[in-house]
Amino acid sequence: MADKKKMVRDITSRDEDFAKWYTDIVKKAELADYSSVKGCMVVRPYGTALWENIRDTLDAMLKQSNHENIMLPIFIPEGLLQKEKDHVKGFAPEVAWVTQGGSEKLSERLCVRPTSETLFCEHFKTVIHSYRDLPKLYNQWGNVVRWEKTTRPFLRTSEFWWQEGHTMHETAQDAKEETLFILDLYAKFLEDYLAIPVIKGKKTDKEKFAGAESTYTIEAMMHDGKALQSGTSHYFGDGFARAFDISFQGRDNKPAYPHQTSWGVSTRLIGAIIMCHGDDDGLVLPPAIAPTQVVIIPVAQHKEGVLERAEQLLNELKQVCRVKLDDSDNAPGWKFSEHEMKGIPVRIELGPKDIEKGECVAVTRHNREKHIIPLSEIANEIPKLLKEVHDGLYAQAKENLQSHTYKAHSMDEIMDFAKNKTGFLKTMWCKNLECEMYMKEKAGLTSRCMPNEQEELGDVCPICGKKAETMIIWGRAY
Repeated sequence: MADKKKMVRDITSRDEDFAKWYTDIVKKAELADYSSVKGCMVVRPYGTALWENIRDTLDAMLKQSNHENIMLPIFIPEGLLQKEKDHVKGFAPEVAWVTQGGSEKLSERLCVRPTSETLFCEHFKTVIHSYRDLPKLYNQWGNVVRWEKTTRPFLRTSEFWWQEGHTMHETAQDAKEETLFILDLYAKFLEDYLAIPVIKGKKTDKEKFAGAESTYTIEAMMHDGKALQSGTSHYFGDGFARAFDISFQGRDNKPAYPHQTSWGVSTRLIGAIIMCHGDDDGLVLPPAIAPTQVVIIPVAQHKEGVLERAEQLLNELKQVCRVKLDDSDNAPGWKFSEHEMKGIPVRIELGPKDIEKGECVAVTRHNREKHIIPLSEIANEIPKLLKEVHDGLYAQAKENLQSHTYKAHSMDEIMDFAKNKTGFLKTMWCKNLECEMYMKEKAGLTSRCMPNEQEELGDVCPICGKKAETMIIWGRAY
């Protein structure tokens, strides 16, 4: 028991070593473990349950907006991948290849999909013939492989799980509207379900997706001030359609090329939850996607009537939340630490004296506040407490974002930020690649996005002194 107690409590402090703190939580909260395949992880049941709740919630949102799920192969023939040159060039360093099947060498190499644009295009060519066939609003849940050199569980692994949407539209305007609709949907999902505030914006040409005309992103700030790109939505125009000869008969009876989008979020969102909400005692989970929203811990459970009343409470709460009763023979203090480690949003303590008074103690994980609740009101009060946890987590994350966002009007101010601060830096920008590269080389900052909500910070680029075209956000990122 002593070893297990140490496992529950022994987490490196965030301020001492943020990277070690992150890894401690991943392993000790039993989200994932390392595997014998370099760069790949075993997602444990608790981590899988968390991903399933993310997946199921987002899947319902996509289906509500008329998107359909589809499943495509995990292998892509080399010849098919080569059809879109820019796309291939962007992914070439990360591609894993299959060269042999059984005992026979393959006549054509197969790529283990890093993304599925080419597979979707091959399929779209067979099912799109007329404007009446459009739009095609497809989404795929699956895994992909990108041969990463440096990996960290959930944040960057050689294999990861995600959803990838691929849609085809009759007009460029329809496709552009879809691109921005999905961006808004992702932002709503992160803010309403994960309690993570985001900045929506457009990526620079340097940072846009390989083969895309434009890429939009939602950027979230982690506790340490670094950015995490949490979802992207891409507008492809008709470039892929032309490369794959996908055409349809338009309303004027003339041939036309459809316009395409692609978008996705991944298990990286689990990393975002850890780094945005976690503390030195472990996970802190947003209620909407927590595998267990409420845990009931009987105190002095060996005494007559305690377990029976706890089980009754369990059955009552099953009607309003995902609830668990911990009736193990571990001490209550150990249970408190264990379920704090797992990030369960609300803990209910129920002992003989509570039963006598007809009440229980509910503790909210994000702030450890105690709430005395009459047992007769428990089914009404728990949903209110879960909302309080969500709102509290969002407010904490929003405050972190706002207090670590700065503005700069000169290169001196930029370098002061780079040397002494962490977070997001807003400046004006001329849109020249040379200035973007200079920021990375001299200040160690990368462009995060040109935000949809623009501010006027002057009319010159502080990097080169030339006329500014847009406001941009810089930062250090995972």
